[in-house]
Amino acid sequence: MIELRHLRYFIAVAEELSFRRAAERVHIDQTPLSRTIRDLEDQLGVQLFVRTPRKLHLTPAGLRLLKEVRKLFIRVERTYRAVRDTDVRFRAPLRIGVADGIAQPKLSECLVRWREVAPEVPLELTEMRASELAAALQREQLDAGFSFGLPNDDTISQQPAWSYRAMALLPFGHELALQPTLPITEVLAFPLLSCHADRLPGLLHQIRAIAQRHSTIPTFAGEASTLSGYFTRIAAGLGVGLADAGHVATLCRSDVVAVPLHEDERITTFVLHKHQRFGLPHSLQRFVAHTKTLH
Repeated sequence: MIELRHLRYFIAVAEELSFRRAAERVHIDQTPLSRTIRDLEDQLGVQLFVRTPRKLHLTPAGLRLLKEVRKLFIRVERTYRAVRDTDVRFRAPLRIGVADGIAQPKLSECLVRWREVAPEVPLELTEMRASELAAALQREQLDAGFSFGLPNDDTISQQPAWSYRAMALLPFGHELALQPTLPITEVLAFPLLSCHADRLPGLLHQIRAIAQRHSTIPTFAGEASTLSGYFTRIAAGLGVGLADAGHVATLCRSDVVAVPLHEDERITTFVLHKHQRFGLPHSLQRFVAHTKTLH
């Protein structure tokens, strides 16, 4: 008899395409994991994977099973939450994902104020990459998330939650570092540090949009995968940068100088959730509306 355990293990192997990585993900040894997948194939009477010395590949049957199992787990999770919501003794937490390494004061303020206005609805936070956030929202493993923005996806709503003014970031001792404010054109005369498209896609898009509004051909120098790495590269003199005032306050460093810009350019943080055919649950509606009170 096929159990949910078989299907969870199958998803892990199908997504990782490696028994070793899948075993680490689900916290079991590789041998019983492989045996469970064999049992699942025997019970279904189909081959789910093509096994080669270097890599696994999903068969057409495996691809179809992955699609259907993901739908199944969404329905199972909805059932669990619906049952729990009918019990006044239990309040399911809102599952919130935080991507892009966001550590702004307004994020903390948002969460603190939510505890004040809705103490009966707890929050469960998970930090992750932007790509992981998108997948978790689509599969309803999360209710909402925060990000600098994801590539356009018709299944996910992205609404501005708050914004901070953009500031120039310069290495200590830079020739512009003693100016009280700077026109952005002077900043863009130097190579501008960029962000990795897979790790910080929203921040990359916003920084490039700002640069392109003020320079016909901005010069980009290198890529950072995290915000802390972005600041470190600037401190090392690998380029100048742009960052929001929230992270400047959070990641303040003596080896990086932040200078306000003449222009009122802003970097926006978005609240995200999956579009729901029959509308959002009441608690999620309240949370999304709550995030927009911090502009």
